[in-house]
Amino acid sequence: MSADATTDPKFEIGHVLFIDIVGYSKLLIGEQSELVRELKEVVATSEQVRVAEEQGRVVPLPTGDGVALVFRDSAEAPAQCALEIARAIDKYPKLRLRMGIHSGPVNVVTDLNNRANVAGAGINVAQRVMDCGDAGHILVSKHVAEDLEHYARWRPYLHELGECEVKHGARISLVNLYGDSIGNAHVPEKIRQAKREQARASRDGRKPILVATFIVAAALLGIGYWVFHQLFHQRRANDLATIPVKSIAVLPFQNLSPDPQNAFFADGVQDEILTDLARIADLKVISRSSVMQYKTGTPRNLREIGQQLGVAHLVEGSVQ
Repeated sequence: MSADATTDPKFEIGHVLFIDIVGYSKLLIGEQSELVRELKEVVATSEQVRVAEEQGRVVPLPTGDGVALVFRDSAEAPAQCALEIARAIDKYPKLRLRMGIHSGPVNVVTDLNNRANVAGAGINVAQRVMDCGDAGHILVSKHVAEDLEHYARWRPYLHELGECEVKHGARISLVNLYGDSIGNAHVPEKIRQAKREQARASRDGRKPILVATFIVAAALLGIGYWVFHQLFHQRRANDLATIPVKSIAVLPFQNLSPDPQNAFFADGVQDEILTDLARIADLKVISRSSVMQYKTGTPRNLREIGQQLGVAHLVEGSVQ
């Protein structure tokens, strides 16, 4: 906000589109100036910006390596503007942008030159949302996504991402805005890295439990062998001939605890058992991807599953 601004700020909700040029700080000064010029051209091509400027419903705030557009009408305005900009940059191959959208409180003032100026939490949060993304991403705060979901045309573009940790340890719930040929459909690296670290910490913290679980898994392996030995001996001889005796599948372990984080641990147990079984010569082991269809809370019919997978033996278990 300008130091010469009037001392009676006006409070309202601003709908903010924060845009950043990816890799800006690593460029030479001449390259930076060229990309900023291209960004201004792209923003100027937006019909949403043009109409809002004519109506005095948008305030552009240059940020050095990008721009924040504060719309003063609806949450649809920054989202529509982001789509228009994402389409327009196809003509500018060197211009790599990431965008963040949030609606929040802003202070609107008029400086001594009678120009609108704004600041406030709405702008700061929009920047935090943008910071979670990579090149091509249009990230939206969950708050804004819930507003957009009321309009059928936006629903195909909205894809849940979960939470992202931002400055000062705060966490923001995010939604990825993209379509078939617009935006970035990949999960942002910052979120993927957080999930990897979370899964690693979950496994490391449960190593004593893992040992006990392997003992249970070994027992289940023996039980599974006996059960299917009995079941398949009851089948017709021609059916037995089609299923290798040395064949096994490890069903997804069920998470029976109230902690959803244990799902990572359950998957880890299944992977470890599969890895050990795969080392046994002449043993046919069904891949993990082939058994994931049985990762449900519904009762399992082991006979039918064995027939569907074409195996003589099954292993199943749970974590709690």
